[in-house]
Amino acid sequence: MLETIEKLLNENVRPALESHGGGIEIVELKDNKLYVRLSGGCKGCAGARATIKHGVEAFLKENVKDLEEVVDVTDHG
Repeated sequence: MLETIEKLLNENVRPALESHGGGIEIVELKDNKLYVRLSGGCKGCAGARATIKHGVEAFLKENVKDLEEVVDVTDHG
């Protein structure tokens, strides 16, 4: 599952985030939950939660059947 997610991030998610000066990295995949950290322009962004839940999570759940949730562990403070 991790290889599939990494491929989807590389081909679809990262280019979109990078176009806005941001990035995303996988921290851990555990119990069908993907833990990610945002970087660059995405770190501390007011839209980060929406990006994760309505963008990244929705897209990945459509394409990875067993994925239950994407959790943002970024310190946005």
